Amino acid sequence: MLELRDISFGVSEDQGKKEILKNINLAIEDDKFVVITGPNGGGKSTLAKIIMGIEKPDSGAILFEGKDITQMSVTDRANAGISFAFQQPVRFKGVQVLDLIRLAARKKLSVADACEYLSEVGLCAKDYINREVNASLSGGELKRIEIATVLARGTKLSVFDEPEAGIDLWSFQNLIRVFENMRENTKGSILIISHQERILEIADEIVVISDGAVAKHGPKEEILPKILGTSSAQGSCEFYRGDR
Repeated sequence: MLELRDISFGVSEDQGKKEILKNINLAIEDDKFVVITGPNGGGKSTLAKIIMGIEKPDSGAILFEGKDITQMSVTDRANAGISFAFQQPVRFKGVQVLDLIRLAARKKLSVADACEYLSEVGLCAKDYINREVNASLSGGELKRIEIATVLARGTKLSVFDEPEAGIDLWSFQNLIRVFENMRENTKGSILIISHQERILEIADEIVVISDGAVAKHGPKEEILPKILGTSSAQGSCEFYRGDR
């Protein structure tokens, strides 16, 4: 279980400190698929970075599997069993997809085993296994390769920060199928930051973060109807548009 206790975080500005997160209390239980959503600028991505240790809270505590990890480094959190996927996956010139998957798994996987992870995210392994992780790959391809590395790690908690960002509609449809498969077959908890209705529909639980605080948290069946009352035809919740 991941537990956030009274997490606050702010950034310094010319006119003083701006609060981004305000006394966040949140528990993510084991083997749950949880989506965090809310207005742009509400603090969702900051919260994801604090969970991974990329940012450190000003106050409060983070517990993972009952252990206080608040002061742990990114590396130590990764070793403890937390994975993180960025909005924009990193490109590694000169590094092949096979190398990246082996690095994620932290062992010398056979080519066949590495190909299995690519197949799980809907990529034809023979077309990608020896490709470089560089500019020749599309945003959708990079997203799915990054998810393959998360699967290879097999961690207790996988965090995805707006995985739909910057990809086309065709790639998005494939991404939805990948997450549906992860929900059915992956052991461990999955935490996704997203605005997309299709991703919200897969969730076990939905957390709404607004103005740096938890506005709603509960089962999808309870929270989603409240959100969809103002959703747009494009499938991205209108409730969240026009915010900073």
